[in-house]
Amino acid sequence: MAIERKQPKPKKCRVATCRASFVPQRIGQAVCSPKCALATVEAQKTKEKKSLALADRREIKVRKEALKSRADHMKDAEKAVRDYRRTYELSIGSGCISCGESQESILHAQGWKTGGAFDAGHFLGKGARPELRLVPTNIWLQCKSCNAGSSKFAGKGETVSQGFRTGLIDRIGLEAVEALEADHTPRKETVEQLKAITAEYRAKTRELKKGEAA
Repeated sequence: MAIERKQPKPKKCRVATCRASFVPQRIGQAVCSPKCALATVEAQKTKEKKSLALADRREIKVRKEALKSRADHMKDAEKAVRDYRRTYELSIGSGCISCGESQESILHAQGWKTGGAFDAGHFLGKGARPELRLVPTNIWLQCKSCNAGSSKFAGKGETVSQGFRTGLIDRIGLEAVEALEADHTPRKETVEQLKAITAEYRAKTRELKKGEAA
C-alpha cells in the first residue's frame, strides 16, 4: 500500500525585502526563488565583510592601547574626570565658577564656539600643581572665555583665577578651598590606576547622561 506523502506547508521567503509566500520544493528551502537565493548570498558576504572590518578595528584599537605611554593614559584619565565634572555641573544647573554667569547667559554669548560654550577648568593649574590634576574638587564648570583666561574682570581689578577662588568659596566654603590649596600630597598613579580612573569616570558620565535622557 502506497504511503501518501504530505504536501509541504507554505512558508514566507527569508529575504526581508521579499517575504513572499511559497511552497518549498526541497527540505531546508528558505527562499522563494534563485533571485532571492542570490540576495541571501550577497547579504552573507556583506555581513562577513562587516565582521572582518569590526575585527580589524578592534585589533587596531588593541595595538594602539598597547603603544600608549603613561602620559597618554594620564591624558585619558584627565579627560574622563573633566568630562564627568562638566556633565555633572551642567546637570545641576551650575553657572561659570569664575564669572558667575548663568548657563543661559553663557550659551547666548558663547554658544557658537567650537566645542561648545562650557569647559571643565582646574582651580589650581596642572602645570604648577600636577598632584591635583585628577582631583574632582579641583575641577569646575567654566565658560570658554574664563577658561581661556579672559580679562573680563579687569574693570573690577579681579583676575579670572581670583574670580574662580571667590566662586569656589561660595560653593564649598573657605575651609575646603584652603584645604585644597594646602594639599601637596604626591600622586604618582600607575598605568593600571589611570586606566581604572578612566573607566570609572567614563561610566559615571554615561550614567549621568542616561539619567538625563530618561
